[in-house]
Amino acid sequence: MPIRVETFGCRLNTFESASISEFSDVEDDIIVVNTCAVTGEAERQCRQTIRKIRRENPNSLIFVVGCAAQVHPEIYAQMPEVDRVLGNREKLNKDNYKINSGVDVSSWDKEVKVNLSEPVFFDDKVRAFIQIQQGCNNHCTYCIIRQARGPASFLEENKILSYASKLVDKGFKEICLTGVDITEYPRLGALVNKVSKIDGLKRLRLGSIDPAMVDDELINVFANNDIVQPHIHFSAQSGDDVVLKRMARRHKRKDIIDLCKKFRLVRPDMVFGADFITGFPTETDEMFQNTVDLVKESKITHLHVFPYSERSGTPAIKLPQVPVEIRKNRARILREAGEEQMNLWMMSKIGQSMSVLVEKENSGLCEYYTQVNFDQKCKVGSFVNVKIKDVKDAVFVAEIAKF
Repeated sequence: MPIRVETFGCRLNTFESASISEFSDVEDDIIVVNTCAVTGEAERQCRQTIRKIRRENPNSLIFVVGCAAQVHPEIYAQMPEVDRVLGNREKLNKDNYKINSGVDVSSWDKEVKVNLSEPVFFDDKVRAFIQIQQGCNNHCTYCIIRQARGPASFLEENKILSYASKLVDKGFKEICLTGVDITEYPRLGALVNKVSKIDGLKRLRLGSIDPAMVDDELINVFANNDIVQPHIHFSAQSGDDVVLKRMARRHKRKDIIDLCKKFRLVRPDMVFGADFITGFPTETDEMFQNTVDLVKESKITHLHVFPYSERSGTPAIKLPQVPVEIRKNRARILREAGEEQMNLWMMSKIGQSMSVLVEKENSGLCEYYTQVNFDQKCKVGSFVNVKIKDVKDAVFVAEIAKF
């Protein structure tokens, strides 16, 4: 019987949920809630969903797994709706779904290898993900992920290359290397270069990267390698040095500016995305403006913006807090700044040609990780060359190019 999974949180959780859903030979009717612990609000939504699932599925077993289960197993074990609680390590072991009660959450005292035997995939054999790294070595003052996923550990290079080859043989055109912090991977640039040379692979993307850990080897991979796509997403969080220091981030404002310049120097068509937190404790209007100015100066287009949310057990909660309404207002302002940069960039692409990997009959993602809608139905999983005609609601409107 297949396991049903309800997923909260990041792309890595989505990846791991897909792996769990492949445990299809369990005897019981199991619904898994793969939780997120990044904020208190995320945990509240997880608990709310658990109660709703129980009301709608009174005879199913409910397993609560993932980051929130790892950090606060006792909370979920005490919920009458929950049958079993598994930590981040335990949730990836098929045998743990053959036991229908109890708590199995181990500590992260020791470094462990990534516990995934095979990569999983999404999008009707269009895009595949390989988790190359697990855990985090950072101590950011707003984050509890190190407690939830432990220190950094890595999937061996030979396994990554083997998995990538198998995925290409199965028909996948695009692979994304993902993890909690993939820039911790030793010589990431060399690994990316090797994966990109797998025969038959058309596109290679990277998950979010830490600006402090990008070296020249990784930048140079983008210089003359068309397989590696011209899109990078930074874990930036702020554009102000004081805030970055209080966050215990390892980079400074100038590092992001310099990185954008370096990438564009070797590949002028590069586009950049970034995660930002607004209203971090002690952030003033001037500090926030530095973040807005960074987005404009570096022409960062693909923004993920989050108002700061208090998280128990983190150092940041002890700092003077910014009022919630100010946090939300700053998030709105920053999103608008990102939308402006996105629109300027997209308008500059009108009349140009792009390559689109078809994900639905008449739409897909171009090399810049931006949606393109076009005027004909095409085979899902195929590539089409298009000419950009217009921009509508942050989506390119195109026609199939004639050659």
